[in-house]
Amino acid sequence: MLIDLTGKSALVTGSTNGIGAAIAAGLARAGARVAVNGRTRESVGEAVAQLSVRAPGAAFMAAPGDISTEEGARQVLQALPRTDILVNNLGVFGARTALEIDDDEWRRYFEVNVLAAIRMIRSYLPGMEERGWGRILNIASDSALVIPAEMIHYGVSKTGLLAVSRGFAKDAAGTGVTVNSVIAGPTHTGGVEDLIHELVGTELPWDEAQREFMRSYRPQSLIQRLIEPDEIANMIVYLSSPLASATTGGAIRVDGGYVDSILP
Repeated sequence: MLIDLTGKSALVTGSTNGIGAAIAAGLARAGARVAVNGRTRESVGEAVAQLSVRAPGAAFMAAPGDISTEEGARQVLQALPRTDILVNNLGVFGARTALEIDDDEWRRYFEVNVLAAIRMIRSYLPGMEERGWGRILNIASDSALVIPAEMIHYGVSKTGLLAVSRGFAKDAAGTGVTVNSVIAGPTHTGGVEDLIHELVGTELPWDEAQREFMRSYRPQSLIQRLIEPDEIANMIVYLSSPLASATTGGAIRVDGGYVDSILP
């Protein structure tokens, strides 16, 4: 398949590293002009420089701002008043015993993992509908369907994001705009490395720690390894393209077979 996003603009939230950076690079390689987002101007500037090396000749721009706040979202909108593709990738996660999660932490997970995505959709969807074309993609997680005992607040927030995607897809019905969730499985990022060492110990070498994590905490995985960020990005690039015009309101899995279901 030839995926050509030339002439399209894209915003990837939380794209200074990890999955977000891989998505930004993938969209840029396909020809899109990609806005890179992070909390600070410095972190975004560094990320743009690194991404320009990963995707030579691609077009990147900086769109700093903490979109979990209204003021941060306004900063992003000032930098990028319109976009054709919105990828809501920003998210937080971490292990915590269920009864130790207090109200403030529950609110934080909702603000970052759910409300920030709603805020950006609300900002960009009307323009997409007016122009008759757009792609909105919300990065969900296997944890939305298989709630982890060690981080139920994260799982609950990602379950909410699935509902957000389905609901806004209905709002965009018949407009040429598609809205989908992508259910990412356990993925190899710096944050996940930290989580794995927290759960299985820091004394094990990385390869052994990863295998122990998959055996003990994610034994359902059919690929029996962490997913690489580029593997998530490949699906996002396809769903962002005209080729995916009939896919909307869905929860598309890139989970390595982790979720034991024939349906999302």
